[in-house]
Amino acid sequence: MKTIRSIALVTNPHSGQGKGEQVGLAAGALFAERGIQVAEIRGDSAAHTEALLREALADPGSRPDAVVSAGGDGLTCVALQALVGMDTPLGLVPGGTGNDLAREVGVPEDTAAAVDVVLGGRTRTIDLGTVETEGAKAPMWFATVTGTGLDARVTLRANGLTWPKGPMRYTVAALIELMGKLAVPYRIELHGSPDHADGTVIEVPAVMVAVGNTRTYGGGMLITPDAVIDDGMLDLTVVGAMSRLEMLRLLPALSSGKRIEHPATVQYRASRIELTAPGAPATADGDPAGTLPATFRAHARALEVLVP
Repeated sequence: MKTIRSIALVTNPHSGQGKGEQVGLAAGALFAERGIQVAEIRGDSAAHTEALLREALADPGSRPDAVVSAGGDGLTCVALQALVGMDTPLGLVPGGTGNDLAREVGVPEDTAAAVDVVLGGRTRTIDLGTVETEGAKAPMWFATVTGTGLDARVTLRANGLTWPKGPMRYTVAALIELMGKLAVPYRIELHGSPDHADGTVIEVPAVMVAVGNTRTYGGGMLITPDAVIDDGMLDLTVVGAMSRLEMLRLLPALSSGKRIEHPATVQYRASRIELTAPGAPATADGDPAGTLPATFRAHARALEVLVP
């Protein structure tokens, strides 16, 4: 349990296509009404927001009791880059399109109820993942899922769409991306797997490969259905080569949060994963994370999150 008297409130007016602006304002007002000292962190870009948060956390003597992300998974991902290792809990006030981390740990979407969760001070320690692509200055922390291949291209396209609103953007983006090239050759190397010998290599043509710390992304799409957020492992879902028609048949089930059932879909689990595929982009928590090849690592008990 934590006593919360002061917070750094990280906001982004663009989260949830404008929903984040309303949620940030409402959350700030509710915290102030409860006598909480609020320092708003709002940068002109992701890098600026991260820099401002690092500055707010730099001095242990004036460090806030919690960092609260009032937005979606992308904004939370930005906050993670500055927050990990600071021994300061993360609070969540959902205001994005997907809000998959909040859903995973049981934080309600209602703003007032989410504020109450933060002020309740109850924490849960969760794992995080890192993805390090070739040429990256440092590994990128993620809390939910890193997608590679088709799903990363879909996410990048969805981020640029202004219609439709909500999770349906991902379905529209998927239909557009399905018109392009699908399967590419992947090389997957597993380390620290409970089910495979260390260094096991799988070479397979795949439409996409997702690495999950949580079960869902994109607003409830169940891509790594057996992932556990505090087991010290990352789950891997490989969607192998299939026709456009087969992918179209899978999309409704994926969008509705159902487990994918297809013989070309395989799951693995490991603490470190090496992925290689020509030209495959990666997105972590919905944010751009470079291009494969990449190394993924699970980090056990890396973050405290305020939960109901």
